Amino acid sequence: MNPLSFITANYVAREVGYHMRGGWGQGETAANAFFSPAETYAERFDAMLAGIRALGFRSVDLWIAHLNPKWASAKHVAAAREALARHGLAVTSFAAHFGNDVEELRAACALARELGCTILSGGHGLLKTDRTLLTAVLREYGVRLAVENHPEKNPGELLDRMGAGDEDVIGAAVDTGWFGTQGYDAAKAVSELKGRIFHLHLKDVKARRKEKTGYGLIDMGHETCRLGAGIVPVEQCYRTAIRDGFTGPVYLEHEPEEYDPSDDLRASLELVKGWSK
Repeated sequence: MNPLSFITANYVAREVGYHMRGGWGQGETAANAFFSPAETYAERFDAMLAGIRALGFRSVDLWIAHLNPKWASAKHVAAAREALARHGLAVTSFAAHFGNDVEELRAACALARELGCTILSGGHGLLKTDRTLLTAVLREYGVRLAVENHPEKNPGELLDRMGAGDEDVIGAAVDTGWFGTQGYDAAKAVSELKGRIFHLHLKDVKARRKEKTGYGLIDMGHETCRLGAGIVPVEQCYRTAIRDGFTGPVYLEHEPEEYDPSDDLRASLELVKGWSK
């Protein structure tokens, strides 16, 4: 069975009390501020992982705001490793936009390897400006970059962004919810990206609301929800990936701006487990 992982960025709005009217950046800034102090890190990181483990997950996609190379000391990293081991959670990928220069890339790769992880999930500016340097560093560290779709309206645009060649270190992090928001059949996208997928983000979204709410993601039509409660054919996405031989991690993603997603993610996990029987 493909590992079913919890995306810790599901809690992007947690440190602003699930009232994230300032957009993703507001949540990310608050999370960095909450987790960065060394004196409280061990306790706070452990509490987050304990909650995730209680939902039934055994692996995580670790968001950079929960352990950021810009502020992570040896003490932070040791505490993170100890907490992950204590709760029996593996890190299947390290997630962010990892900056634009080679120093940021090296720091992310080094931290990922310290966590026992070999996938960076998101993007890096060198993909556009210096692909040769990007791939050299990735191979040096034994790390792969999974490029996540957001603005891309179809798989062709994502393939263009990834570029041809270097399939050993550059692949896709397929976000089914963003394909849904862009109006593209996410299951078809999974099929069309066969052989280039490093991991699959199972995310469902609701139909766009008619009235504005003041929440940025909701108002752009990217309102995440429990799997099966929205407009994305998430079960078909999952089954298509497995049929096509995908053996990598499957991530359960749900990042609401106005409420705690934990109960929805517990239910979504049981749903996906049922599909694999």
